[in-house]
Amino acid sequence: MKLNASTPVRWRKSSYSNNGGSCVEVAPDFPGVVPVRDSKDPAGPALVFPSDAWHAFVTAVQDDEFDIL
Repeated sequence: MKLNASTPVRWRKSSYSNNGGSCVEVAPDFPGVVPVRDSKDPAGPALVFPSDAWHAFVTAVQDDEFDIL
């Protein structure tokens, strides 16, 4: 799947976006994949992840699996 300027996309910002501007946006309306972009660069590129991989990443973040400090 390729996202470009003519692809209609409804972006959703992270609920944690009030942390100084460092956040991502996702586009949840694509079957099987999750496009992700930097909210500070909305005209920039989007990364596209398989839905199951994105879900596993979000679950790991929620479970503090990346909290190494």
